[in-house]
Amino acid sequence: MIMDLRNAKIDNGWILFSMFLGLMICIREKGISGVCFFVTGSSFPLFLIILFLFGMLGAGDIKLFCALGGVMGTGAVFRCILSSFLLGAVFSVLFLITTRSFCERIQYFITYMENCRNAGEIIPYRRKEITAPENFHFTVPVFLSVMLYVGGIY
Repeated sequence: MIMDLRNAKIDNGWILFSMFLGLMICIREKGISGVCFFVTGSSFPLFLIILFLFGMLGAGDIKLFCALGGVMGTGAVFRCILSSFLLGAVFSVLFLITTRSFCERIQYFITYMENCRNAGEIIPYRRKEITAPENFHFTVPVFLSVMLYVGGIY
């Protein structure tokens, strides 16, 4: 999360290290069946690629969920993804209310959908400049979701 907030990017080396460490933990705790647990858990979040194709979710966020899934398992990472999206939605609505840009963002989304339909292809949703208000650091709700998991909430 701190890396994302500072650089707007999650380093691949950090993700690979986390995945390796997660695999070693799974093997230590579950034996050889830990490999299967890790692979299924870390593969599960790949369904989020559709959001990446639309430019609505970063590749680093998906890789982060894959690293978490390897340790948490399929069921827990699914709940982590759901709670992250729920927390992200709450933060987004609060942001839109406090900046008084709710109507503007709804209009932007409608225009985006019309542009995709008219072009007949997927157009990136996100603007590239990091200072734009819609560039949301999704690692914050992911972090909070993991804290809820560690705290036994789900």
